[in-house]
Amino acid sequence: MKWSVIQKLRALFILVLAVLFTNAVVSHSTTMQLVHNRQLVTSAQEIITQVQTLLTTLNNAETAQRNYLITINTNNLATYLQASQQIDSNIQILKQLTQSQQNHQWVAVLEQRITDRLNILQAEVVVLQKQGFDAVRQLLLSHQQQMLSNDIPKFIQESLAGEQKILQQHNQQLQATSRKSMATFLLAAVIDFLLVALLYDLLWRYIKRLQQTELNLRQSENRLRAIIDAEPECLKLIARDGTLLEINASGLAMLELENAETLIGQPVTATILPEYREAFVSLHERVCQGYKGTLEYEIVGSKGTRRWLETHAVPLHNEADGTFLHLAVTRDITKRQQAEQKIREQAALLDVATDAIVVRNIHNQILFWNQGAQGVYGWKAEEALGKNVVDLLYKDSSPQLQDAFLTVLRIGEWRGELQQITKDRKEIIVESRWTLMRDSQNQPKSILSVSTEITQKKQLEAQLLRSQRLESIGTLAGGIAHDLNNVLAPVLMSVELLRMKLPDQQSQRILQTLESNVKRGANLLKQVLSFARGIEGKKTIVQVRLLIQEIEQIVQQTFPKSITCQVDLPANLWYVSGNTTELHQVLMNLVVNARDAMVEGGILKISAENVVIDEKSTQINIDAQVGPYIAISVSDTGTGIPPEIQERIFEPFFTTKEVGKGTGVGLSTAIGIIKNHDGFVNVNSEVNQGTKFTVYLPALSDRTQPLHTPEIAAPKGNGELILLVDDEAAILEITKSSLEKHNYQVLTASNGVEAVAIYAQHQQQISVVLLDMMMPLMDGAIAIRKLQTINPHVKIIALSGLLSPQNIKEVTDMGVSAFLSKPCTSNELLQTIARIKVLSCE
Repeated sequence: MKWSVIQKLRALFILVLAVLFTNAVVSHSTTMQLVHNRQLVTSAQEIITQVQTLLTTLNNAETAQRNYLITINTNNLATYLQASQQIDSNIQILKQLTQSQQNHQWVAVLEQRITDRLNILQAEVVVLQKQGFDAVRQLLLSHQQQMLSNDIPKFIQESLAGEQKILQQHNQQLQATSRKSMATFLLAAVIDFLLVALLYDLLWRYIKRLQQTELNLRQSENRLRAIIDAEPECLKLIARDGTLLEINASGLAMLELENAETLIGQPVTATILPEYREAFVSLHERVCQGYKGTLEYEIVGSKGTRRWLETHAVPLHNEADGTFLHLAVTRDITKRQQAEQKIREQAALLDVATDAIVVRNIHNQILFWNQGAQGVYGWKAEEALGKNVVDLLYKDSSPQLQDAFLTVLRIGEWRGELQQITKDRKEIIVESRWTLMRDSQNQPKSILSVSTEITQKKQLEAQLLRSQRLESIGTLAGGIAHDLNNVLAPVLMSVELLRMKLPDQQSQRILQTLESNVKRGANLLKQVLSFARGIEGKKTIVQVRLLIQEIEQIVQQTFPKSITCQVDLPANLWYVSGNTTELHQVLMNLVVNARDAMVEGGILKISAENVVIDEKSTQINIDAQVGPYIAISVSDTGTGIPPEIQERIFEPFFTTKEVGKGTGVGLSTAIGIIKNHDGFVNVNSEVNQGTKFTVYLPALSDRTQPLHTPEIAAPKGNGELILLVDDEAAILEITKSSLEKHNYQVLTASNGVEAVAIYAQHQQQISVVLLDMMMPLMDGAIAIRKLQTINPHVKIIALSGLLSPQNIKEVTDMGVSAFLSKPCTSNELLQTIARIKVLSCE
């Protein structure tokens, strides 16, 4: 049935062609004549149009040229030149239109006239550019008559009139021919209509069959398209030339598009970021050769969203031409990329951290090692990964390490301090936080540890604790010194009284020894206070010879017999200005260190000499000054000091002795005392060869010192009344006796409250108040203010064994007349009272 319809259509089509051929033969001559007349009419219309255009362009050229002559505007000149070129083009078109006609000789005349007119315009432009506006104005006047005689518009109108006449003739011929052709075609149309109706019927039946077939194909295609669009991954079919042939709904969603019209037929690389296009083109070429491939790349959707995609390229054989097509199966991996990027950023952050971050499995094998761990331990990541963390960072497996491991496995975390070692075997202390990591089955997988080195912090804490202990000891020493001063004060004054009662020579020698030792004890107490509370010791002229001889006695009496002490002192040794007790402490520190360095015995040598430091010597030691010095040397034959620690021996709390055998403050205290005396120290030592310390102290400029200072006799009183205030009964008793022995009257008070009451009663008779600054109930400062309230001009001598220079200044600012440190001699007390009496008389 299908083929019979086609045969009928073929026969009917041949019949229609035969009828059409007959009609064509009949109307051929008429049609040819009609066509010829139509061509003549069209040609005439084109000539008229072109002439009108030529006239308009000429007017534009003249207008632009005149504007240029007036304004000298380059835009007008450009318009004029463009119009001139257009005129030449129009003339050439007009000549082509009239080339085959005999009655158009007027075109040549028109061309000549226009050429002359353009030459005139160009000449005016040249004159303007070369000679200026005045010259061109004269040229315009000379050209005016010439341009009037060459009236181009009038000539064109006359020529167009002739053309219009020819056009009318051709139109009349065309109308006649058209009527004849219409009649012929009308008859042919009737016949053709009948044939076409029959042809249409047959075609309609055939089309219905084709539509049904097409509907079936479309339904099949829709079902296939629905299946493809339901696929969550992007499917793209790419031609060999790289253009997109097909894309599914998931692909459009990734590209943020609603339809594929803008993509189909376009290069598939249009949506890929430029930096990935070359790789995609290379993949496409491989696929077109029959190979598979995979690529990760980035795209930007129509709304600006950036996505990471992973495409799997598969070749499809094209049966039409035998080539391969590119089937791209693409999935969105943006979240995966973001997660990987986050992991990379976190890893970078871990490397930025200064803490040591280490991950190890439960078998202690190192899995992760950050830059901070390298900085703390010295091991690089490639050196540490895979190693056993216990073998790498610990000397031994300690109970603390085992406890930490068991704790983190039991409760999931652990915090504490650990002793570890670095790559160069240096011991460090770290504060570590361990966290247990579990796998998806909640089984222990690894241990994350974050460790901060606190070695220096722990050392500072230890130093702080030592400093706090020393401060506590200083506070205790201050209290003890205060009580001992109160003990020594009556002893020292008793010596003065005993000297007066026991005038024999033997008793005087005993009392002299007693006084010397009491004063020495008092000086030692002042030294304790000096280092415990920062009170600066009083400097006097010191005989270094006597100081070294005293040290020699101590060494011989207290050091082991296996140590031989040798002393070498010149007879003319100079003197220094300093604090005897402090310098005594320096030498004691040096000889004690020498003793400790000679465990099996040896030779301790102490020597001194006069030296003069010159300019050359000052360049060797920055603390040295040009001038006279006394050089005191203490040398031993002991173990010596290793070179690596010689730079640190004067650091506070640095010691090489065992715990309990040294605090590390001896040499640091000694160097502090020496610098306070404007001196310096040199050290020479070799391991197993001994050590030599040389202390340089500035000598007095005159280099002489009297051996004895004559003591001024204690002045007597004239029966003046003195108020003595102290909470120590022994001090009250002995001081009262000493004052009464020197012709003074004394009233006593054991505290500030009692003193204020007594002074209020006897203020007219009391000349001087002797007041202890540290008393119960009311201390000295409050008592001073109370007494000054009663009598603003009261004379007060303050006594204390603990006040610092700053405290003394504060007390002096309160109006105290004088200050004496406990213990003081009767002579010092009487001299002070006498001085205040003299000042009050003035």
